[in-house]
Amino acid sequence: MSTKNNEIKPIEYSCNGKIITFNKPLIMAIVNMTPDSFYDGGKYDSEKDVLSDVAEKIKQGAHIIDLGAASSRPNALEISAEEEWKRLALILPIIRKTFPEILISVDTYRADIARRSAEYGADIINDIGGGNLDANMFCTIAQLDLPYVLMHIQGNPQTMQLHPSYQKVVKDIQAVFEEKIKTLKALNFTKLILDPGFGFGKSLEHNYELLKGFRDFTGYEFPVLAGLSRKGMINKVIGTNPVSALNGTTVLNTIALLNGARMLRVHDVLEAKQAIELVQFYQNV
Repeated sequence: MSTKNNEIKPIEYSCNGKIITFNKPLIMAIVNMTPDSFYDGGKYDSEKDVLSDVAEKIKQGAHIIDLGAASSRPNALEISAEEEWKRLALILPIIRKTFPEILISVDTYRADIARRSAEYGADIINDIGGGNLDANMFCTIAQLDLPYVLMHIQGNPQTMQLHPSYQKVVKDIQAVFEEKIKTLKALNFTKLILDPGFGFGKSLEHNYELLKGFRDFTGYEFPVLAGLSRKGMINKVIGTNPVSALNGTTVLNTIALLNGARMLRVHDVLEAKQAIELVQFYQNV
């Protein structure tokens, strides 16, 4: 059962003494500490560069800084947990100390990394595997009691784009979410953010069917995240590439917002903020 955007009841999650309120769309800013991410891999040469970029994203309006230390692009090579944590441990404590009020999310599918990140001050765990890639993730999340981005993926980053297949992509993903929500509720955990996982085990057509049916995911009692930033579903339609896909990103973010997105995960904070402000003004007139 879908809900009109202006009828969505405010949702609040607590984490580390902070409160996340979803009464208006939030911006999750991507900070990749990887050499091989599809758009901004190898962007930083030093801790100073990372802190400068985080400061700028916060200034532009980011509510959440999402730290990623392992690339999840299609066909990305899997790195060890030790290497992932080594990258995170270099910068997570510094960001936490430098920006004590900002919400920090850690993008990981490993339960042990989630636990270590929480010990160093992470507020949110963003799991591209949705619990599929580490059998311990759900129990760990329930113990940590931190907000959890439950993303849908078919397969894993090495296999997800080989032969993605669905009967009805929106209904199939709803069924997966419903089963996992049931499992997490049985663990007394409800601090969920749903992410249908654009580009993670979906064909081009699947992605646009998901975007067209995005409002169907807003009928649950959880906020829904749209992660569309500079992805192939933009470039394959209009002939851009990750570097030149900002305008396409803004168009798709706008569609997602009009269909009830409560969070945008983006590389470009200022443009996301402007899209949110324009959509909100349009909806409130």
